[in-house]
This record gives sequence, structure tokens and C-alpha cells, in this order.
Amino acid sequence: MKKLLLIVLLLPRCITIFAQENISAKLNDNLHNSSISKEQRLMPPIEIRAVRAGIEYPFTQNMILKSKIEKSNLGQDIPFMLNQIPGAVINSDAGNGIGYTGIRIRGTDPTRINFTLNGIAYNDAEAQGVFMVNLPDFLSSTNSIQVQRGVGTSSNGSGAFGATVNLLTNEIEAKAYGSLSNSIGSYHTRKNTIKAGTGLINNRYTVDVRLSSLLSDGYVDRASSNLKSFYVSTASIKENSSLRLNIFSGKEKTYQAWNGITEEQLSNNRKFNSAGTEKPGDPYENETDNYQQTHYQLFYNKNINSSWKFNAALFATKGDGYYEQYKAEEEYEKYGLAKPLVNGEEITTSDFIRQLWLDNIYYGSNFSFQLKEAKKEILLGGGNSIYEGNHFGKIIWASHGAPKDFKWYNLDARKTEQHIFGKWLQQVGSVSIFGDLQMRSVQYSIGGFRNTPNVLINKKWIFINPKTGIRYVKNGYSSYLSYALANKEPNRDDFEAGSSETPKHETLHDIEAGIEKKYRGIQLSATFYHMYYKNQLVLTGKINDVGAYTRTNIPTSSRTGIELEAEIKLAKWLTLSNNIALSSNKIRKFTEYVDNYDDNEGKQLATNYERTNLAFSPAMVYNATLSAKPVKQLEVNLTTKYVGRQYLDNSSRKDRSLDAYAIQDLQFNYTFLPKGMKSIELMTQINNIWSKLYAPNGYTYSYIYGSELVKNNYYYPMAERNFMIGLNINL
Repeated sequence: MKKLLLIVLLLPRCITIFAQENISAKLNDNLHNSSISKEQRLMPPIEIRAVRAGIEYPFTQNMILKSKIEKSNLGQDIPFMLNQIPGAVINSDAGNGIGYTGIRIRGTDPTRINFTLNGIAYNDAEAQGVFMVNLPDFLSSTNSIQVQRGVGTSSNGSGAFGATVNLLTNEIEAKAYGSLSNSIGSYHTRKNTIKAGTGLINNRYTVDVRLSSLLSDGYVDRASSNLKSFYVSTASIKENSSLRLNIFSGKEKTYQAWNGITEEQLSNNRKFNSAGTEKPGDPYENETDNYQQTHYQLFYNKNINSSWKFNAALFATKGDGYYEQYKAEEEYEKYGLAKPLVNGEEITTSDFIRQLWLDNIYYGSNFSFQLKEAKKEILLGGGNSIYEGNHFGKIIWASHGAPKDFKWYNLDARKTEQHIFGKWLQQVGSVSIFGDLQMRSVQYSIGGFRNTPNVLINKKWIFINPKTGIRYVKNGYSSYLSYALANKEPNRDDFEAGSSETPKHETLHDIEAGIEKKYRGIQLSATFYHMYYKNQLVLTGKINDVGAYTRTNIPTSSRTGIELEAEIKLAKWLTLSNNIALSSNKIRKFTEYVDNYDDNEGKQLATNYERTNLAFSPAMVYNATLSAKPVKQLEVNLTTKYVGRQYLDNSSRKDRSLDAYAIQDLQFNYTFLPKGMKSIELMTQINNIWSKLYAPNGYTYSYIYGSELVKNNYYYPMAERNFMIGLNINL
């Protein structure tokens, strides 16, 4: 309870719509026809300049607006909404986009993608990953999503190291509303969502609420999901200030599907799930992940005068949960238990049911001051955050001699961060000049690990991250050039290496150049980028001095590519949007370590490589959407996705790779406009219409045995043809 009181701190997520009027107009067209004053319209929704790039900023970005989100939200997780972003590759453990999902952008995994919710950092402070399963159906409360590829301009959160995804919910609805959304589909998938809002009461107060339930059996055997969430937001809006409180929470129970399947199973039993099969007989029925996460966000915005504005926020994220496993024939010594005597004979092993718990809280504050004039914008801000996590394990059952709810480890971790930043945007004629400087201090304290409780970590870093660039706009052309430097600390698992192999922080130099053109129904853009890494952490197969496989710093690596985007109006009722990302993703020198079971001393076999490909970084990703509107109330979308070969490790061996694949999805949206109602929307989506058998994610493990290299690839298959049907009733 004492920790929860620390919800009160400060925020930099606040911004004005002044600098993004084009985007804000699209986000708030319902407001422009209301009786809300200009000042009230320009206060919320909070355009979070600390993390979002304005249209005049020299950074690579894409915006997904509310209209698209509503038409595509049938229950699949947030990465599937981002599937058409250039260079994006998505995956799903359960195979149908519900439960645990993932995304990579330009080959960058979620630990290096900065996710924010209304500007509040969402990446897990320790693992640095993103687990959207903890916020099921968050898309139903999302008004817009901005994706910045590359380092971008984000100043909040530790994951801004290759891409940024910013989700915004803080939009005002001028009039009272209510909606009921229901979806059903393959694998007994059901989504039920109810939303309501008061609109503006007395032209000042507003309340929005949502309740969601999402159930699915999953494509993979037993990969079920039972997900629930709520969202509550209330605001008080005055002429020159606003105060908003958001409280939202998600509770998930998913049957584990983390292990993947073998190459043989991919061909003849692709739905197989090994989770729970250590139990004799039928699989253990409760091999599940259970977690609840609740977010508290308090925002304050103030127009100090016609030029200066102040924004602040306090936030706290409370999480609590565990995953449960049946473990067969485990040694008592592993759990610190004495070997019991059964009929006078000492027993060394037992079957156990164990729970691995995490009880954590992440809280902090952010603030910013913004000066906005006709040709100049200055943003100054900062923030601080504290993460406290308690990791512990419980034995809840054993076949012999173990006390119930016995804790075999109980470890604490703490991470603190402080940051300050300044941004300057100056317009000189047709040129906008931008500069951004962030200083970030991070301290990490880890009181041991489950398998190595005596490895204690206490590390501190101070990072200085500058960014600069220019944008030139004239005669319908817009071009930009930018440079950004980013530094990033290792994550929790990287530190389980013992004292002699402490990982170094990573450094990224990112150069971006782009040009855009709009001309008579055609929008074209091209982006060139070069991302140069120093000390990037990658898996090499090397066992560290405590016997664990962890990531290792490699001296130099790079990603170089070009991204082409085009939107062409083929006819008044037909539009083609497509993009292609072509890239070369290389490690200059790389040493792979393979376990050698033929060696009596347990030495690993080392193999040196040069100019190999970075894992999970396809050389080509192509997206296309053909949108037809043959009649006013009907929209049909045919989407195409091609992903080139992905290597499972950094050796560039074809026998350790994922095959290229191409899939197509088909979507129908029909809108009825009955009297007395806003609308009724009927949506149908057919995924993977040609039943392509493909796997976008996996891992590999190799070893030497009998003088031969034995290769083991594991895959996460996606569902064959499947469908979702949804009905939205909007009052």
C-alpha cells in the first residue's frame, strides 16, 4: 500500500496540438463541429511531444488513425495492427494473434522498441520486452498509434533503440456515446467489448469507460487464452488547463505455448504443444501463465500564456502473477530441499508442480515545458522512475516430501532512472532545423537470479543521446536528413554472467534520409537508413562462467536499407497502398560457440564467421493493401505480406533459417446507418486465405555428438485459413 501511494510523481508527456494541427484535425474532426471552445480543443488530446514526432520533424514515421483501428479491431493483439508498417514482421505463440504475440521492425526486437502508452513507458523495466497480452483489447481504447522507425525522437523509456511505438488514448468525445462490439471466429475465439462515454458535461467534464473479455482456444493445441480488461478515464477541462486520470487493467490466463515445435513436427504435427507433457499421462491441465497488470496515469496540462505551456504526469504500474509448471524427475537439491526417506530408502528426485512469481511496481513522474511560436518550438522536460520487483518461486505440490508453498528462492531487484531533455525546432524559410539532447541516468540493482542466487549486480550508467536533423519542404516535396545517437543498458538476463563477463552497454548511430511527394492522388516516399551498432548484444551460443547461455557483446554490426512507400488512387473507389523494405543486416565478425559432447572437458567448439547476417532480419519485407469502396457503405481490403528468409542465429546457415513466405488476408466492412443510431458495422476478416503453412518465428540449438554437428530448429507456426466476424453497434 505504501508503494501505491507513490503513484504521485511527475510527467513529460504533454504537448499541444499546435505543432501537429494536420494530424490533430484528423484525430478530432468530431470536435471541430461541436460547441467546444478553441482552447479546449487544443488542450486535449495530449499530443505527447516528448515521444511523438511532429510532421515537421526530420524522422521516419507512420501514423495509424482511429478510423483504421476501429475497422480492423476484431480481437488480435496490437502487433497485428502494425503488420503493414514498413519492415515489420509479426508472430504469435498460439498461432492466431491472441495471447502472446511479438513484432520486429527492421529486425529490431521488442526489447529495443520503445513502447509508450500516452507517453508513459510500457517496456518491462527489467526484461525490456513488451507483453501486450497484459493489456487485452487495449486497441478498443486507442485513438491513434505513431510508429517511428529508427531511433526517432522519443525521450521517455529505455527501449528507444531502433523503433518507437506510441499509443494515445487521451482523446475527447464531445457527445455522449455507447457501443457494443462482439466478435466470433476460428478456434472458438470470442471478443465482447462494451464502451460508453458521457461526452462533455457542462462543456467541462468527461468520463469514458470500457469493459472487455476475450477468449480463444488458439490454433496450437491447448494454447488457450482467457483475457479480461477494463479502462476508465475521466477529465476536467478548463479554458487554459486540463486534468485527466486514467486507470486501466488487464488480467490474462494463457496456456503456455512457448516451446515451439521441431522441424519434423512442423511437417506432420504443426499444432503440437509440448507444454505440460512432463506429467505422465494426459498433459498437465494448468501449465498456464497468470498475470494482472494495472496502470494509473494522472495528467495535468496548463497554458501559462499564449506561448508557454506546461505538462506533467504521475504514473504507476502494478503487476502481480506467476506461471505454473509440472516438472518431472527433478532433484531435491535443485530446490534446496532435503532428500526424504521413503520406506527407509533415500529419494533423490520427485515430480513437482511449481509457480514462478513476479510481484512488481513501476512508478514515476514526467514533466515538460513547451514554447510554441510561429517559427520556433522549444521543449524542455525530464522525469524519473523507480522499478521494484520481487522474484520468488513456490512448490505447490510434490510426489514425495516437500512442504506445500515452499519458497525455494526469493530475490529482489530495483532499477531507477532519471532523464532530462531539450528539443529545439526552428523554421527558416522552407527549412526546419531540429536539435534534441537527452541525458539519462540508470542504476540497476539485482539481488541474485533463480539459478545463480549468489550473482549480485549493482551497475550505473549515464548516457548522453543527441539527435539532429533538417527538413526541407517546397513545391509538394518534403525531404529530411537526420542523425541520432542512442545508448542502451543490458537487460536482466544479460547480467546472469558472473563477475568476469559483465555485459557492456550498446551504442547505436542512426542516419536517416527521406523524401516524400504528393501529386494528384499519388503519395510517394523513400527512406534510406544506416544503423551502425557498437557492442550489440547477440546470442552466440557461448556458455558464461555460471553455466548459462546469455547474449554477448559483438564489436560492430549494422543495418542498411531503403524503404519505399506508395499510395495510388487508381479510381475514385479503388486505392493501392504498398511498401517494400530492402535491407542488408550484417555482423562484421562473429564467433559461434557450440557444445561439444565429444570433449571430456566440456569445452565448446568455436567457429569464426565474417560478414554474416543478423538473426531475424529479412533482406526483403513487402506489404500491399488494395482497398475498394464499390458502394458508399462497403469497404473491401485485400492485404498482401511477403517476408524474406530469416536466419535463426547469426551464422547465416540456411539449415538454421525460416523459409520466406507470402500470405494474403481479406477484409469486408459494411456500415448501416439506421435512424436513431450512429451506425452498425458488420466486419468480416479472413486471414491467410490460401492456407499457407508458414512460421515467422523460432529458435535453434546445435551441438557436436559422435563427431557430427546435430542441429535442432524449433518453430512457432501460424494458423492456416481462419476467420473473424464482428458486429459493432454504435449509439
